[in-house]
Amino acid sequence: MIVRHWMSTDLVTIGKDASIQEAMALMKRESVRHLPVVDQQKNLLGWITDADLRGVLIASMIEELTLEDVMIRKPLTIEPEMPLEEAARILLDKRIGGLPIVENGVLTGIITVADILSAFITFLGLFTQSTRLDIKVSGSPNPLPEITRIARTHGAEIISLCQVPAAEEGSEFSYSLRLKKTDVKPIIADLEKHGIEVVSYLDM
Repeated sequence: MIVRHWMSTDLVTIGKDASIQEAMALMKRESVRHLPVVDQQKNLLGWITDADLRGVLIASMIEELTLEDVMIRKPLTIEPEMPLEEAARILLDKRIGGLPIVENGVLTGIITVADILSAFITFLGLFTQSTRLDIKVSGSPNPLPEITRIARTHGAEIISLCQVPAAEEGSEFSYSLRLKKTDVKPIIADLEKHGIEVVSYLDM
């Protein structure tokens, strides 16, 4: 998955000469929390957030301030071909809610935490008709071929299979297996016959 496939391209932007009040009104009207500041050619000049605007609102009532005075002039940007996982890591590491996406200096999109969450929900099939099996495996360093073989033997379609990080080295392997809606009782019985413990299952 790359950023281009999940970024927002229906962009709400603003010019550098706009007032703080104009920017706040635009954010409220469009229900956005980030505003790219651009010129007429859509070149990215700066970046402003609702938190930034709230921080300078009182000062803007005393003196005449424009976005050019308060915007982040060299915001962190990413390219549309960046892997989505890398964009998610940047958002998490920097503790920010969104990133402008620039190609050849021109703003082409924005990716937000909500966009990332939507992508991973879709990728994992969380909102599809499905059944999740929570699995523990002792001993085997690579139980995935056996787990997938058993699921497919019973005609189950695998949506996603994720390893849950072990709490400590040498502890049991834990997995979350999501299948398209099916009768999982025969699958559970077969898994357990092969030493693979199904801790719980949940129909969605």
